[in-house]
Amino acid sequence: MRDLPANQLNPKIKNVWRINDAIWLTVVFICCFVPFAIAAAVEPAGWITITLIAIAVVYLACLIIWLIVLPPIRFVRWRYELSNDYLDIARGIIWRKRFIIPFIRVQNTDTRQGPILRAFGLSSVTVATAAGEHEIPGLDVETADQLRDKAAELARLAQEDV
Repeated sequence: MRDLPANQLNPKIKNVWRINDAIWLTVVFICCFVPFAIAAAVEPAGWITITLIAIAVVYLACLIIWLIVLPPIRFVRWRYELSNDYLDIARGIIWRKRFIIPFIRVQNTDTRQGPILRAFGLSSVTVATAAGEHEIPGLDVETADQLRDKAAELARLAQEDV
């Protein structure tokens, strides 16, 4: 089996993942908790209180898992490498995925930066093929720009060779 790609993401990506996950977990928690809280305020019942406690316990457990346990593991498993012929991406904790993207298939490369990534000075590189998009998140802006430009140039050269 082929060795894992050599490059890792910027360590700041762990904080970006924590913030994104905290936002989504909180939105889901509020959507689940508020209807039962309203029901408990209108007509108190024992099962509603138990349900509210269960939702809160699940929320706290999910916060611990997604904000403390998963980010370091996810960071270690995320790797990428750019060679002259292909882009190699490896990721995943339980379901490990490995993408080898030949530059002959690349149609578009770009960088993306949302508000949370921007706050940490990070950016993502996206490589599009006919089969879909592959993203490398959490690179510092300069590295992301260099990776995007080099991938675009290698894709152009591969197209010219055909």
